[in-house]
Amino acid sequence: MRLMLNWILSAVAVWVVAQVVPGISVRGPVAALIAALVIGLVNATLGTLLKIITFPLTLLTLGLFWFVINALMLELASALVQGFQVHGFFAAFVGAIVLSLVNMVLKALLPAGDRDK
Repeated sequence: MRLMLNWILSAVAVWVVAQVVPGISVRGPVAALIAALVIGLVNATLGTLLKIITFPLTLLTLGLFWFVINALMLELASALVQGFQVHGFFAAFVGAIVLSLVNMVLKALLPAGDRDK
């Protein structure tokens, strides 16, 4: 149940980013759900590998390079999901920052028992 709730919250975050960031669009709730799933899978696999490989660069930039990696993951997800579009690296970069913030806020709204698990 917790996994489904996190998936839905991630889809809401994708929808919010599409409404706030120019250059990112999502066609509907199904596209937002699929985009959230693909973003999660891409970040869990390729994103983790890239974060490990680029760790020295991340240290030099005090963690800011992770936003570049997350922007690249957003662009990759937009290439894989029909109905989710990211137009340009700048939109992906801003979208990665906004997506991180919105996800953090939405997860903070969960009851304490759901966050700890």
